[in-house]
Amino acid sequence: MGKCCKCNGRLLCMCLLPCMMTGHLLIYIMVSIFITISYTPPKINLHYIAPGISPNSSTSASHPLGPFWKLHLEDSALWNQLQHAWDRQHNPILRGNITGATRKPKVDLFAEIEEKCLSDCMSHKCSVPRMNDLNTLPEQMRAFIMSMHCREYPLLINQPDMCRRNNRSVGLDTPMLLMAIKSQVGNFENRQAIRETWGRSGLVRGESNQRAGLVLTVFLLGRQDSSTGPHPDLNNLLDLENQKYGDILQWDFRDTFFNLTLKDLLFWNWVQQYCPTVMFVFKGDDDVFVRTGALLDYLHKQWDEHTLWRPYTNKTDMDLFVGDVISNAMPNRAPSTKYYIPERFYKGAYPPYAGGGGVVYSGSLALRLKEVSARVRLFPIDDVYLGMCLHRLGLSPSHHSGFLTFDLPETDKGNPCAYRSVLLVHRRSPKEMLMLWKQLQNMPSQC
Repeated sequence: MGKCCKCNGRLLCMCLLPCMMTGHLLIYIMVSIFITISYTPPKINLHYIAPGISPNSSTSASHPLGPFWKLHLEDSALWNQLQHAWDRQHNPILRGNITGATRKPKVDLFAEIEEKCLSDCMSHKCSVPRMNDLNTLPEQMRAFIMSMHCREYPLLINQPDMCRRNNRSVGLDTPMLLMAIKSQVGNFENRQAIRETWGRSGLVRGESNQRAGLVLTVFLLGRQDSSTGPHPDLNNLLDLENQKYGDILQWDFRDTFFNLTLKDLLFWNWVQQYCPTVMFVFKGDDDVFVRTGALLDYLHKQWDEHTLWRPYTNKTDMDLFVGDVISNAMPNRAPSTKYYIPERFYKGAYPPYAGGGGVVYSGSLALRLKEVSARVRLFPIDDVYLGMCLHRLGLSPSHHSGFLTFDLPETDKGNPCAYRSVLLVHRRSPKEMLMLWKQLQNMPSQC
């Protein structure tokens, strides 16, 4: 009888075991399904609202799904295709890393055609035939593509002795800060307002610690006259302005929105040749307002920290690049905006970059940006191109809350105390610059 009970118990266990295992498996599956359904992915905080969209809009730039710098070839995107050719040309590892035997002749053909065209840039007779549907693109994109292989333009107005001349006048070895302001021929009022306020050249003292630094201002211009479009010929007035102030740099290229990248490129060349020892560079638009004294305080602090740590890091170059950093951005695909970048031209995400009208970087970094730009294809949006060059150097821009891209709240714009933590604000008219400058000179002590 006992043996029979034992046998029945074992048999019962053998029968129940699969049921119990199946039950556990069913419970696990149900719990997994419940967790998957109820899971909410972490919210990605997007700092950036895509260009061309109002800052009050709820439409933000989509989060990039892949890395910016892709090593494989995007056949249908012109910029990616041309950059891929340069990546292989300048990188010995990528040079032998060809995926697909049919791609090599295509890439090499572009390089060969482009090489022949480089010497013919100024004649405007040569353009690289890259897109079959070029005529369907907006005019500014067509014009950019037709000349994007051109990188060298002659100087029409130069200031070769600016840094040396001003150094001697104040007894300093090198300028502390070089203000490079992107302007256009007809913006006389903007330039004059900057000269009379925050962009005044000379020895400038900081606001808090009163340490002085030599500040020099130059205005970066292209060609904008009757030969480049429906513009009045203001060249005689520009010559008179330059004779009086000696702070104009002008190159012989069309001054358009998509050619702003050329101003960075050609300015870096100028710095290397005529002002290579400058400590810091501010690059900005002619409709921003800068608290120059506060900016000098910030730069003195950064330089002191760099000098303090240099013996321990053995790093002589300073990697400073500061502004209003824009991350997680994708190209604007709306054809109605001036920032429109068609997918046929560029695919992928943008690298982190600083926008909003102005950035500050070290002089040594300016020279390295000049060198690395020779390996990065021109891009029609200058802020993004700066981010591309930084990325190629293995660097990222640093965000500073004092660079206000979208201005102060309307209720604070007229309050001088609201500018205590501001280094740059965008945008201000010439009249507003003069009024704000006067207000900040007499800033209330109770702020």
